[in-house]
Amino acid sequence: MQKKIVALGVSAALALAASGAYAGDAGPNEIRVGMYFVHFDTTASDISGPYTPPGLGIHVNNVETLYLAYTRSLSDHLVAELAFGYPPLTKTEGRGPAALGSVPYNGQTISTARWFSPSLLFDYVFGDPDARLRPYVGLGVNYTKFFDRRSTAAGDAASGGPTSIELPVSVGPTATAGLTYEITDRWHLYASYSVAQVNTRLTADTAGILRTSKVHFWPNALVISAGYSF
Repeated sequence: MQKKIVALGVSAALALAASGAYAGDAGPNEIRVGMYFVHFDTTASDISGPYTPPGLGIHVNNVETLYLAYTRSLSDHLVAELAFGYPPLTKTEGRGPAALGSVPYNGQTISTARWFSPSLLFDYVFGDPDARLRPYVGLGVNYTKFFDRRSTAAGDAASGGPTSIELPVSVGPTATAGLTYEITDRWHLYASYSVAQVNTRLTADTAGILRTSKVHFWPNALVISAGYSF
């Protein structure tokens, strides 16, 4: 599924860029399509709770997903950007001892989740408005909601039985820096690097036994996209 999403994003961006020959006058609105390449700089407190040995941690694997954004130019230098991605399947691995008794733990995928994570940013675009290549920086707020949270068979075995996962919503700051290249008045290419602060508290419920960990994700995302102005 991830490979299909990557192919879809790359194909859409290339199709948008290739359509530049039919451009006309630009408008204040723009739709962007491309790819997120997300690296999770994750820190988490050790999992704590009843019957839990010390030193149990977690690691969140990197993902790629489809990037979509709507932007509106407020002036020659200020742009409002609403960006989000197709909710990717994110896998969490156990970190710590090789096994809990006879149950493997370290390196095992113990849970999965999807997340919807829109960001609202205000970007300042440097340079002359008629320049083809312009750098920009932006600041804003990120909202992250987790869903389809599941403990895997390995996670259930490590927890001692079927386990449900809770991850509350996170709201935090986000920032971006990038370059825009004007192909024509209407068509543009973008490359940017963004970081967001995503804080949540993992709660695993195994037949009423609750185990928790404070998780700080700090997702770093490289974005490659193409945009059409109207």
